[in-house]
Amino acid sequence: MEDLEKSALTLIKNSKDGLLQSDLWKMLGLDSREGSRLVIRLAKKGLIRREQVMVNGRRTYRLYLVESDSSAKRILVDLTSILDIPCTTCPYIESCGPGNFYDPATCPLMDSWLEAKLENRSRLERMSLRY
Repeated sequence: MEDLEKSALTLIKNSKDGLLQSDLWKMLGLDSREGSRLVIRLAKKGLIRREQVMVNGRRTYRLYLVESDSSAKRILVDLTSILDIPCTTCPYIESCGPGNFYDPATCPLMDSWLEAKLENRSRLERMSLRY
């Protein structure tokens, strides 16, 4: 992140009730064109939010720092359920598809894999009902 963006974020963070966009430009010594580009860049990065307000009969934006919640951005992916899909090692994958000679709907390897998954799920459900 460039120094100008860091400075802008610091100013917005230190403002108690948000900072008017035009005030930010003045504090940073920017013209409206440069200031608008800076604000839009920060908003696209999700670092600030803009709220439209009326000041002295003119529309402008009040800028607020977006409090980052790192847990909200984290997405956990568990690949264990798909690692053993027969398609990943199938020599016919390039010609496989609905209506083709090799069709997932009629594939015996896929059928066996799905049956094993369903059986495993049923077994886990039965175990959880016991406890």
